[in-house]
Amino acid sequence: MDPPKAFPFTNEELDAAGLRGEGKSPSHFARVSEFVVQVMTTMTEHPELLGESLTFFLQLSLFTLECINYSGHRKSLSSPASPTLREPSSSRSALTIASGATAVAPYALSDWERTTYYNGISPNHSELLYRSDLLENPFPIPKGRHPHLPTKTVYGVFNTPLNTVWDTVAPQIREFLKARKIRYSAIKTARFVTHGEDGKDTLGPVVIWIATHPTTTTAENAHDASPDILALLEANGVEGAVVEWYEGAVEKLSGPHLLRVTDDTNPTHYVRRILTAALGMPISTAEREDADAQGSVTLFFHENKDKRGAPSAKVFGDSNCHVLREDTTVEYEFKGAGAPLQHVRLAGFRRFQRDLDEIKACIGGYGSDADLLAREIVELEAKPKSEDPEEATEDEAAVKAKREKLAKVKKDIGVLEAFYKDTTSQWGDIARRNIGHVDWAPEISVDVLGRKYTKDIGTFQVDAARFKAQFKGNVVDLGSKFTPRQLTDMFYPQSGGRTAFKFPTNRQLRINGCVTRELLAVPDCFDSNGEPCLIVMKDGNTTDLTVGRYAGLEAYLCDDLGVESIELASGPFSAKGDSGSLIFDGEGHMVGILHSGMPKGGSNHVTYATPAWWAIEQLKLKYPHADFNRIAF
Repeated sequence: MDPPKAFPFTNEELDAAGLRGEGKSPSHFARVSEFVVQVMTTMTEHPELLGESLTFFLQLSLFTLECINYSGHRKSLSSPASPTLREPSSSRSALTIASGATAVAPYALSDWERTTYYNGISPNHSELLYRSDLLENPFPIPKGRHPHLPTKTVYGVFNTPLNTVWDTVAPQIREFLKARKIRYSAIKTARFVTHGEDGKDTLGPVVIWIATHPTTTTAENAHDASPDILALLEANGVEGAVVEWYEGAVEKLSGPHLLRVTDDTNPTHYVRRILTAALGMPISTAEREDADAQGSVTLFFHENKDKRGAPSAKVFGDSNCHVLREDTTVEYEFKGAGAPLQHVRLAGFRRFQRDLDEIKACIGGYGSDADLLAREIVELEAKPKSEDPEEATEDEAAVKAKREKLAKVKKDIGVLEAFYKDTTSQWGDIARRNIGHVDWAPEISVDVLGRKYTKDIGTFQVDAARFKAQFKGNVVDLGSKFTPRQLTDMFYPQSGGRTAFKFPTNRQLRINGCVTRELLAVPDCFDSNGEPCLIVMKDGNTTDLTVGRYAGLEAYLCDDLGVESIELASGPFSAKGDSGSLIFDGEGHMVGILHSGMPKGGSNHVTYATPAWWAIEQLKLKYPHADFNRIAF
């Protein structure tokens, strides 16, 4: 198949995206989803969709095609368990596009080299601007149906001739760049190890790695400046070095502000939820990073007054002790200024990768919708005008409506692509997801004042700079996993009962007060058999929003070490990673704090929690002036 020249992507770009192979027809597409095959076929068979008359119709980006391919395979994939943030695609299709890309200047890079040269050095690596050995050491372009995408690892520079003279030459390089009015942001050194397809590692030469402020330096500028830097190095006994350039600006690692909860007309409203300051936000700690242990935020509260009675503006988050601390057998308390911080982070490796995958799947879904709409428009416009006036009018209205709908879908794709880019660049480094530090985590116990409830709680002081702008207190974003009608129906197993749930207009259910022990024992709602019942929800790190039913009587547990405890029990609505989730009823009353479950397969067929009323009592013993009802920071 010879695709039209209007097709916007080159062979190299398709190779990089994993969307090119050697087949001659769509039936030969290999390891690529049928959805992206259909979209690419539409783009090749209908080049008019790329023309001026329909410019807003099917000009899908290469990244959107990647996302369509990803979403097409997603149903057969399990949730990622690896901390890897991004893996190169290995899928290939049979679509081959003629490439006219050639180097027109000694400093020109192919798009393939520019975007993949630093593959592997970080989850969101920089793009190469220029390198001084561009001509002497050409970058290989992969060939074949399943080409190998090389990856690199950054190594330090030790025991080289440069080490003895770096303190002398580095300032000279800095002054040299300033004299040329090159706005550098960093001058550093590195050596890159390239991991070959045969499993062998190759250590590269010493690299003078220069970062320039974005959009301030061209490849031509870098090309012109590099020879003098190399001459300076050679004059100081450093032979065989390479100068590599990229764009980047040094930023503080405090990270961006948390995001606001948006209206559901915003296409990012669901995939942004882990980056908002709502309850259930996924957390992990630096201390437990190697184990990739994760959980959820239970509640927020204002301290109001410290232990000495002085006014306090501190705001704390609450979760399980075993989420916040590795050693749960001893009490931890932050010692104040100067003491090392036990950082709490927003989303561990797995949860953050899952969010990136969800964004890609969302883009892929919109891309498939765009393809279908475009094909329907082509079909309608090619259809002879009906002699039936009613049908003819209906066809004209359908074309107009589908054009408008397609324009909206394309706009949403653009919003989601920008959101994906912002998420990876601003939040991809886990150190930039620090949102506070552990303040207090008493040892886990099950015999506090004879109650036998599990005391598995811990607090962390939140970073005011990151929370303040979007903080709304203890609210749960009910999201879009269930429609308002579905969620409402779940809370009314019997019609005619009292109002137990009313879907909030902004999806944000405010938490207020606790279900008392007496009401837990005798609920005032009834099921279809007329039996008392208490329908509850939780929003957790792993399973998001789920709905269950409180078991009624407290459960008596005994673990494998013989430790006994008393817990609230509910049905199958949690999984590993949901620890710390707040369980609440349809009116926003707290029921319990989830801490464990009895697993069966990938989820828990029974979920256990500490009664919320009792947990709040324990928190107030430590923070006697705690206020759980504030709606602003």
